Amino acid sequence: MKRPTEARARRLPARAGRGFGLILASYALAAALLALVPGPRDASADPAAATVTVLLVAGPIHYDFLLPADRTTRARFAFAEAAGVPVRHPGAAWIAVGWGARAFYTTAGTYADVTPGAVLKGLTGDLSVMHLALAGPLADPGTALHLALTPRQYARLLDAIAAGFAADADGAPIPLAAPGFGPTDAFFEARGRYDPINTCNAWIGQTLRAAGLAFGLWTPLPYSVRLSHWLWQAGG
Repeated sequence: MKRPTEARARRLPARAGRGFGLILASYALAAALLALVPGPRDASADPAAATVTVLLVAGPIHYDFLLPADRTTRARFAFAEAAGVPVRHPGAAWIAVGWGARAFYTTAGTYADVTPGAVLKGLTGDLSVMHLALAGPLADPGTALHLALTPRQYARLLDAIAAGFAADADGAPIPLAAPGFGPTDAFFEARGRYDPINTCNAWIGQTLRAAGLAFGLWTPLPYSVRLSHWLWQAGG
């Protein structure tokens, strides 16, 4: 007959597995439910004045903003020229912006590039980075999530994105030594720490709410972003 202590020891892994599964299920449920709850937004915005189109595109690991490469946007990110992002390039149709965990984001061009160490840092907390890149016209714009902003909302969006960049003593964004994924992108030091609550996709929702758009109260996962967009921005 097995002693009680041995029996308990054998049950511990199963209990731990069930507990971890319960945590994951609760997290996934909260990620869906809170995406349905709109955060603070500018109720005075006139939909007829929404003349600026911003896209959300699903990259290999999360959603990024695609901002129109117009004169205003190019001027706002002109500092990136010195870091190797040619924001004034005439062939650029969009400027892509993202925020994420430093270890994960700077090494993961695809999921195949993700290392166990980067995953562990993402789960336990990591420094954050901002990523800037150029994009040409989209081959299939229908695959992106479309947002219609008023000029005032777009100005607030640019302010919210700019606030994500860490700055040096002169107020200038700080390029990161980590190389980008191509010849027209770069990473910069960012404000805030990444963790399972404050994720790259949660930053998308937070930034849109700061611009005055109706968007989910918490959007930590890609499906949270899609669900919130469908309900609050696409007339779902």
